[in-house]
Amino acid sequence: MAALLPDGRLHLQHGPIDIVAESFGEAGAVRAGYIRAAARFATVLEELVAELPALRSEGVAVEGRIARRMAAAVAPFRPAFITPMAAVAGAVAEEVLAALTGPGIARAYANNGGDIALWLAKGERLTCALAADGGRATIRHADPVRGIATSGWRGRSFSLGIADAVTVLAQTAAMADAAATMVANAVDLDHPGIRRRPARELQWDSDLGDRLVTVAVPPLSPEERAQALDAGLRAAEGFRAAGLIEGAALFLQGERRVTGALALEKGDASG
Repeated sequence: MAALLPDGRLHLQHGPIDIVAESFGEAGAVRAGYIRAAARFATVLEELVAELPALRSEGVAVEGRIARRMAAAVAPFRPAFITPMAAVAGAVAEEVLAALTGPGIARAYANNGGDIALWLAKGERLTCALAADGGRATIRHADPVRGIATSGWRGRSFSLGIADAVTVLAQTAAMADAAATMVANAVDLDHPGIRRRPARELQWDSDLGDRLVTVAVPPLSPEERAQALDAGLRAAEGFRAAGLIEGAALFLQGERRVTGALALEKGDASG
């Protein structure tokens, strides 16, 4: 499905992929970009399905443009377990965004279920809300950030950790997607009340196989929340030091930790 929403945004949906995209600029350029994006989107799911076994595996060569982008995004996080599927939403958002942009466009974004690819012309900016706590981050053309992604056990994907949400800013949406997965996995602790199940029991073809994914988290004490969040923060700061991300915000039961470009006070719109 490709359709314009009442407010003029472009809605693209096919199987599990659900994208809302928008560009700003000359009216003719915006219309042309939407047509290009809809045409490119029409082939995306078929391309991914054709390489799905390889994308659900570690270190297997892939061929398609989106698949290669996914594989490149997850490679820096190894030897920890991660497959290209950890970057699928961000990589697809980038592909749609590339079709949206062109002469006459000042700024644009493609939001694939919360994983967002951004394009900004010189002097432009976009302000993005952090769904977990209502804070905001403004991305400017001069900033290195062009991707935002969120992961956590409450999200649409499985998580090995217990974060309610982890939002990551990175240079690409695919990299942000992969990093958000890894940081969310790291927000964790041993606790008898945390319930986990093999991913395969919840989705038979999950790339996580028999790895235990979180299905329930009880109320935690302040000390337990701090332990889990601090573990995730150490992972995020390590990725930032390695140049893989620009910033991260980690959320668990009303508390948060931030680093880098997301070290903002709640409601602060500064970059």
